[in-house]
Amino acid sequence: MKIVFSRKGFDSASGGGPSPIMPDAAGAWPISLPIPDTKGLSKTAYGDLGLGEWATKASKGRYHADSLCHHDPMFVAGGRCLFGQVGAAQTHLANHGVGVGDVFLFFGLFAGEDGERHHRIFGYLRVAAVHRLAEGVPEHLEDSSHPHVLGMHGSNDTIYEGEGRQARFASDALRLTVPGGPLTLWERPVWLKPGGLSYHDRPDRWLPGSRLSSVARGQEFVADVGRRKAPREWLERVLEEF
Repeated sequence: MKIVFSRKGFDSASGGGPSPIMPDAAGAWPISLPIPDTKGLSKTAYGDLGLGEWATKASKGRYHADSLCHHDPMFVAGGRCLFGQVGAAQTHLANHGVGVGDVFLFFGLFAGEDGERHHRIFGYLRVAAVHRLAEGVPEHLEDSSHPHVLGMHGSNDTIYEGEGRQARFASDALRLTVPGGPLTLWERPVWLKPGGLSYHDRPDRWLPGSRLSSVARGQEFVADVGRRKAPREWLERVLEEF
């Protein structure tokens, strides 16, 4: 099995700022803002998702309720998720054999009322099907309005489909950045060892105290955990937060 840490949503380069963590009576919950549409294919605006006000605030006025967004990953009825990938990032996933039975953990840049920016997991997808769109769009996805269904983004355009949900709360268990930062200093699970995560081969990234200096950019970080018990137990604990 592979666990894929998949970076998505607003950040300083895509959108202009962090996604918000909203306070409510139960605590707080993260709202991932999809990145802006750059292909001219989307039919979904931030306002359609109820995110217009937050997109405007996070982007400092650059995007508004009527601005189109790349709504991906897309969490749909029935506890399902559709996620599209293409280009070099999809090649990376394919080269690592990511497919049915593997799990994407979507993470992004967030900030709460205190303004502290940090990386946290906000959603997951347990892959049940892989659709290579060059072979055609599956009939059951034709009306999904998923941006990768609306138009090909590249020759290896792919949609991953399966069980998936968004986080209900901004729990500490889903936070990656260590308290106090810096942003890319993560507290890694004890099972994640040097050499066990793609794009993180440099020895100096693996720090004492179960810390990881994560790469500043990049989309898909793959950990091939095989049949090991510890990572599977850790993953189940993470999924309990959804």
